[in-house]
Amino acid sequence: MLNVAVVGLGWWGAHVAGSLKTSRKINVIRGVEVKPTAAIRRLAKEKGFKLLTDYQDALDDPEVEGVILTTPHSTHEELVLRAVKAGKQIFCEKPLSLTSASAKRMVRACEKKGIVLGLGHERRYETAMEKLAQMAAKKELGTVLAVEGNFSHDKFTPMKKDNWRGNPKDAPAAGWTGMGVHLSDLLISMFGPIQKISAISDRRVLNLPSGDVASTQFTFKDGTMGTINVVSATPFYGRLTVFGDKAWVDIHEMAHPENPGDTHMYIGTKDGKRVKKVFKPRDTVRMNFEAWADAVSGKKPYRFTNEERIANVAVLEALSLSTKSGKPERVRN
Repeated sequence: MLNVAVVGLGWWGAHVAGSLKTSRKINVIRGVEVKPTAAIRRLAKEKGFKLLTDYQDALDDPEVEGVILTTPHSTHEELVLRAVKAGKQIFCEKPLSLTSASAKRMVRACEKKGIVLGLGHERRYETAMEKLAQMAAKKELGTVLAVEGNFSHDKFTPMKKDNWRGNPKDAPAAGWTGMGVHLSDLLISMFGPIQKISAISDRRVLNLPSGDVASTQFTFKDGTMGTINVVSATPFYGRLTVFGDKAWVDIHEMAHPENPGDTHMYIGTKDGKRVKKVFKPRDTVRMNFEAWADAVSGKKPYRFTNEERIANVAVLEALSLSTKSGKPERVRN
């Protein structure tokens, strides 16, 4: 059992603490929140962990073996490097950082100290995405020519203008840091690094400075083309489609992890056959955390490579730059 502190107990930190309550591999023994509200104090009592207001107290606590960072993105590097110095295992919510240079510093610091750096990209553990990855690895789709993705929801609609999730400093390019990074991580893990990206974003209806819609076009190193759209002000919609010269796969998700629902996979082949598969939901958030715990204990290797950790941040950085320059930007992995 890995004893951890969850740092940052807002919307997602509270969800994480709740998801891990029944875990047999991770035990949340501390929570850190600078200015805890009455709701956060109730959460600590309900989930059975001690509430702290100073991150350093968690790092100095010998009972705390690892930290889970669910804090604003711009704070990740400082908090990760402090945890490395304290010798704690680290799980950092996505995106790992906002620039590839920062991500490289974090990855190298963890690597040097033998720390397993977990990442909040739980979508790699979705059954349909695992099936797609297997099909791609076995070349069942043939040569992959193009990919299309969309990850949209209206979770940000109630947020106030000063919420950090809508601040360009922490969340550039509308909802990309909350949603788009999941799809780019999946695609990088299946098809390798993205080398060039063009993006536009805008604010249409939400009162969030970073905007509420983003659209991208990109190319992978091998020439595969792709596009991803992200909307922060529409009912939940999730789709990922991969087109090969032998077959295509179209995956539709029905619900957000907070409100689980079935996932539908459609497969089309050259002989005209159409196959539909339906996958029941599972707690991929907890699966990802427990996979990290297994890696920490040496039971199994973690799914994420350092190259992938850095590459996805590099995509975010180039995308953000493209929304400002109005031009395609090179992804500097």
